[in-house]
Amino acid sequence: MAAKKNQQFDPVETLQAIEEKFEMVQVLNEEGEIVNKEYDPNLSDEQLEELMKRMVYTRILDQRSISLNRQGRLGFYAPTAGQEASQLASHFALEKDDFILPGYRDVPQLIWHGWPLHQAFLFSRGHFKGNQMAEGLNILPPQIIIGAQFIQAAGVALGLQKRKKEAVAITYTGDGGSSQGDFYEGINFAGAFRAPAIFIVQNNQYAISTPRELQTSAKTIAQKAVSAGIPGVLVDGMDPLAVYAVTRDARERAVKGEGPTLIETMCYRYGPHTMAGDDPTRYRTSDIDSEWEKKDPLVRFRKYLEAKGLWNEEKENEVIEKAKEEIKAAIKEADGTPKQKVSDLLGIMYEEVPFNVQEQLDIYKAKESK
Repeated sequence: MAAKKNQQFDPVETLQAIEEKFEMVQVLNEEGEIVNKEYDPNLSDEQLEELMKRMVYTRILDQRSISLNRQGRLGFYAPTAGQEASQLASHFALEKDDFILPGYRDVPQLIWHGWPLHQAFLFSRGHFKGNQMAEGLNILPPQIIIGAQFIQAAGVALGLQKRKKEAVAITYTGDGGSSQGDFYEGINFAGAFRAPAIFIVQNNQYAISTPRELQTSAKTIAQKAVSAGIPGVLVDGMDPLAVYAVTRDARERAVKGEGPTLIETMCYRYGPHTMAGDDPTRYRTSDIDSEWEKKDPLVRFRKYLEAKGLWNEEKENEVIEKAKEEIKAAIKEADGTPKQKVSDLLGIMYEEVPFNVQEQLDIYKAKESK
């Protein structure tokens, strides 16, 4: 005989009640006006200008990187235009001792954390020197395996905790990455051990060509934090002030021993998924593109700073010219780096080279010396 339905508990109503709690945090509207003073991080004028400089610089870097890729001077490249607030404002809330575990679209955060630009170009070309991080530079190379960085971030965060470091491990993935098992394992592990981690899902609406609606029936990705017993925050990823504020708060909680946070940034990538043949016009309409262009983080932030008398065309042009000069110098340095050899790859794979690899290494060194 079927059990009687418990009239005091309706799982559908419970789910709806949970989802309603995840309202999107926004500080600046599309016109660059403060609409939520509660979350206004009250950055100084100098900090506001610096964040804008980084966003403009990164937009130019993206444009140049696309051109270099088309010229055959870069290898793998994932465009970043549209995600500058999500990437750079979250990074702006970090400290130098914090550890970044990026996805393959997250090169800008690494550069502003101290990764030399020419090394980023070498990474794109598949050169081993692009992955050789300087001592004290707390970053991992961009992760190509979707979602794997979430597992790694949980481990790094636990290590920081055990060493009693006042630092966090922060990691990024896209909405597609949230469909991977590593995503759930990472947030669950970090939550269980209250590890100082920040997990950011940059929901740019499409996992390559798959819209978010076909990946999950959940109303938000942020609400998936509930299953791991950690805070989840949904934020306007085109709003630099809001992204900074929620990331800063997450970091403060983490270093206090209050555990990790999952942040979903609602954003949009204006270009293709990568430069490896993706054509976004096959799955996105011009109307959708136009709607998101109205929310452009650079336009929104520019209006805000101009109204405060902190930004003008002259300042922006100075940043643009500086970016062009530094990019030109970096690609020249990358071009001047000796091409990698098979012996390079074999020689750096192990701290102590096994005898069978040593045999191969000796063979290739002999060939390369001729």
